[in-house]
Parts: sequence; structure tokens; C-alpha cells
Amino acid sequence: MQQPLVAVSTDAKDFENYTWHAAPQQYLEAALSGAGVLPLLVPSLGDRLDLDSLLASVDGVLLTGSKSNVHPDLYGGDASEKNGPYDTARDATTLPLIRAAIDKGVPLLAICRGIQELNVALGGTLATEIQEGDGKFDHRAPESDSQDQRFAIRHPVRIKPSGCFASIFGTDDIQVNSVHRQGIATVSPRLQIEAIADDGTIEAVSVAGAPAFAVGVQWHPEYWAATDPDSARIFRAFGDAVRAHAAKRRGVPVAAE
Repeated sequence: MQQPLVAVSTDAKDFENYTWHAAPQQYLEAALSGAGVLPLLVPSLGDRLDLDSLLASVDGVLLTGSKSNVHPDLYGGDASEKNGPYDTARDATTLPLIRAAIDKGVPLLAICRGIQELNVALGGTLATEIQEGDGKFDHRAPESDSQDQRFAIRHPVRIKPSGCFASIFGTDDIQVNSVHRQGIATVSPRLQIEAIADDGTIEAVSVAGAPAFAVGVQWHPEYWAATDPDSARIFRAFGDAVRAHAAKRRGVPVAAE
């Protein structure tokens, strides 16, 4: 069977007198080497995209993290400059893409901004500057010129027993990295909580009753997918789901590992 394609979200960024549609290389490396799939960048062109045709051509969707935040108008939040920066072109692309992928049973992995998009797309809300809340940890990256320091694995999360993440990790808790100042506030009624930090921050979710693998994580497994076993497990699980979807779609038996 040919290597399956996975649609990857992009940020719309203005520089050098152009608007660029881009994704960080770490996600592409993790998709290619960690999940064993071929990443395909999807431009953030909103309703100009034919999502039915896109999802008929790929076997998975990967939503990346980003410095930008989901626009608060989409969930009734405070649309102030403080809660930015925003990327409305990405919002207009990823939210309908999420809903369509879930409905069509296309495997979905949503990371950082991606888990927030997933929650909003399905009717949930977000909280910003979560480090200012009572009893909350500071989940932002430390000030450093070193990306390895900024993305260092530094705190535990507790895995829900008998959930889909319990089967992925085979343990009650794992260590993760945090590089965010927003998080889930009201959980979408379509999502199940899969992991929580010690301060109550929701760290992972799955889509209840989804016909295929559909999960989101608030941390950044892509950064250490080549060296951290737990980060690698997420991408292997995603890759397995993508290959199973591809095989089913093409009527090809899935080889036993």
C-alpha cells in the first residue's frame, strides 16, 4: 500500500510582502518519521476549499500548534488585543475541516492550538491567561533562547483509566511539556476528557462516539517524537489509525505487526 497522505493545517503569515501558508517543521518530521505518513500542507483559504474533495484524497488530518489563538468571537470570549494574536484565515479553515473529518471518519490528531480548535469547533469554550487562575500552574514556556529548554518535558498528566489514551500509553500518568497560555474552559459535550494536569488543566480529549481515531493534546509531542517514548506513542497510534483508514478505503488488508 502506498504511503498515506495526511492533511496538515497551516498558519497564514504576512512577511516579505507575501502571505505565506506555513507549518513548523517539527510537525512534518513527526508525521513523516513518527507516524509514517506523508504530510500535505493545506492552505488556510477558508470556504474556498472543497473539503469533501480534500478528505476523499487524504487518510488523516493533523492540526498543529501555533502562536496565534482561536478568535474569541467563535466561542463568545473577549476579542481584545490581549487575547491575541489571531489568525482568522486559519480559523475559517480548520474548524469546518475538523467537523467534516470527524463526520467522515477520517483520523484526526489535534495538538496545542489544535485541541483548542477541536473544542471550539464542537461547541466548547476557551480560557486565556490560565496561569492567572487560582491554583493554576504556569503552562507557558520559560524565557530562553533555546528551543529545547522552551519545549522541555516538565510536568505530569494523569491519564483517565480505560480511556483511549490509557490504551496508547499503558500507564496512569506520563510527563509532558507545556507551551501555552490558553486552555479549554467549557468542554464540548462531544468530547471526553482523557488526561488532566495536577492543577486541573485539561490536557487531552477524545471525540465521543467518533467513527475513527479523533484526539487532541494540549502539550507538544511533535517536538520530542524522535526521542521521547510517550511522544512517539501518540504519533504511532495516529499513523496506525491513518493506515487502517487507508486500507479500508482501498479494500486492502491491514498487515499484522
